[in-house]
Amino acid sequence: MTLTTEQRQFVRPPCAEAGAPSPLAATGRPLNWGVVATGGIAGKVTGDIAMLEDSVLYAVSSRSAAKAADFAERFGFGASFSDDAGVSGYDAMFADPALDVVYITTPHAQHFEVTKSALEHGKHVLCEKPFTVNAAEAAELIELARSRNLFLMEALWTRFLPSANRAWDILASGELGTPSWVQADLGFAAPLDPASRMWDPAAGGGALLDLSVYTMTWAFGALGFPDSVTASGVLNESGVDIQNALTLQYDDGRHAQLSSSITASGPGSATIACTRGWMRTGGGQIPNPRELHVHGPDGARVETFDPAGAGYTYQLREVTRCIQQGLTESPTMPLADTLRTMELLDGVRDQLGLRYANDARQ
Repeated sequence: MTLTTEQRQFVRPPCAEAGAPSPLAATGRPLNWGVVATGGIAGKVTGDIAMLEDSVLYAVSSRSAAKAADFAERFGFGASFSDDAGVSGYDAMFADPALDVVYITTPHAQHFEVTKSALEHGKHVLCEKPFTVNAAEAAELIELARSRNLFLMEALWTRFLPSANRAWDILASGELGTPSWVQADLGFAAPLDPASRMWDPAAGGGALLDLSVYTMTWAFGALGFPDSVTASGVLNESGVDIQNALTLQYDDGRHAQLSSSITASGPGSATIACTRGWMRTGGGQIPNPRELHVHGPDGARVETFDPAGAGYTYQLREVTRCIQQGLTESPTMPLADTLRTMELLDGVRDQLGLRYANDARQ
């Protein structure tokens, strides 16, 4: 089968190619990094930024001066910024002309506002997934980045991992035949906490934006973008989607069945069934699997992976390399894919009756 532009296997990033240099190795001039917000994911990714030979932990911002200062001391940032006299900490940080690129890790509903400010200040941006809460916001940010000739990318780290890219290579080789269907799940029992962004509809909480992007990544990588999506799910009394089931349908009969939940745990695996065999992820859940269990005509095998750092180094290397080379988007994680994904998520939300405050911008 010949894949169209929107039904292709993902482009393999240079840092994930067999025999490629370590993603930690410098690829050009050092970049000064800024980090917006100081939550758990910020700490994990910042630890991997620090591992890159050509990265500098330049500045961090938080609404709280104490949190910003503590984070800066813990990781070795040169400066910290916080909200003061009506000026947000991130705006103050973005005003520093020496800052090259920012990593944005605020709650989902703030991605648009913070990313827009960074771009307007002339900064390159890596924004956590989901990129925004709706496609209209994504389209506006993409247009702004292109008008300013700035690099912009969604931080969907799975797409850069050696394990995921090896899976795409196996499928492209024809060893297992043609991919026919995919099953993928991701879920955990999150403690009910109305103060947590996970349970806050104003923050874009719920299973869809937090987890479904990962199940979709494995479906898109194997089958491409679908022709249609059918969705079902459960919203709690606050309007947060706590569980969903998506069926991605393709006009040629292929399909994917994807499940996400914040009330129940599952294996967190992806199975890709093909005409001559099948493959399943293992050794960790689908955001960062350490194993591929491959069952082909010649028998079964397990391929194992030991990613550098916590696994974020591969997307960070891509961002760094692209900026050093003057690229405004990643060929591995193009902005068109981000926008198409947000459009699909908008369609799913229409079916579930799921609304966010930011939808007023649409």
